[in-house]
Amino acid sequence: MEVISRQALTDFYTKHSDATSPLLSWYQIMKGSKFNNPNELQKSFPQVDIVDGLFVFNAGRAYRLIAAIHFNTKRVFVRHILTHAEYDRGKWKKR
Repeated sequence: MEVISRQALTDFYTKHSDATSPLLSWYQIMKGSKFNNPNELQKSFPQVDIVDGLFVFNAGRAYRLIAAIHFNTKRVFVRHILTHAEYDRGKWKKR
């Protein structure tokens, strides 16, 4: 899968150093895989949720990564990386 944008990951873990390992792990799995559908994705990420058409991943204990995944083009668009508190407020759904 092509991950767009890795810079969002870097920007986030620069501010939240404890997110570095889970975000880089997520990136490596996504980059090295060719998921064809959500069922295949869930084999690698059993905890992924689908909310309003977006995929919500746990990134460590304290963070959520929200991505749009286009299985037909094998592209993953990082939409948001949030703390659990920011995620719970739900403002990310309005964009």
